[in-house]
Amino acid sequence: MSAQDPRIVEILRRDPRYQYEAYEFVLDALNHTQKALGRMPGDGLPPEPGPEYHVSGPELLSGCCTLARQEFGLLAKTVFHAWGIRRTDDIGEIVFNLIEAHQLCKTESDSKADFQNVFDLDRALTDGFTIPLEESPTPRQGSRR
Repeated sequence: MSAQDPRIVEILRRDPRYQYEAYEFVLDALNHTQKALGRMPGDGLPPEPGPEYHVSGPELLSGCCTLARQEFGLLAKTVFHAWGIRRTDDIGEIVFNLIEAHQLCKTESDSKADFQNVFDLDRALTDGFTIPLEESPTPRQGSRR
């Protein structure tokens, strides 16, 4: 197990509603979303935060769902519930806790309202989920083994 980030541990001390892993996941989802949208900073040291890297609340929520479905499959909803995440509002609370801990930056127009009741999180994690199957060779007709 890797060492825990003391800034996230401090958040948990002040606000125990969400599990440590939820915070790490939201940070990973931000990176995932920035990459998907072509807003990832280049190689080397991170540049000063700028509008060209900004991800809106709804964009981050969508990225969280996409990454959760990729990483956890049909268990995404169960994992989120175990971490204390049940609504889009919960992801907003995590984001703003990370902002308060100087783990993330925000613009003047960003607010918790950007995350409030954006969509049904449980449905976004489960509806239309398909499991891609690898194609296997078609058995020959009439052959028995």
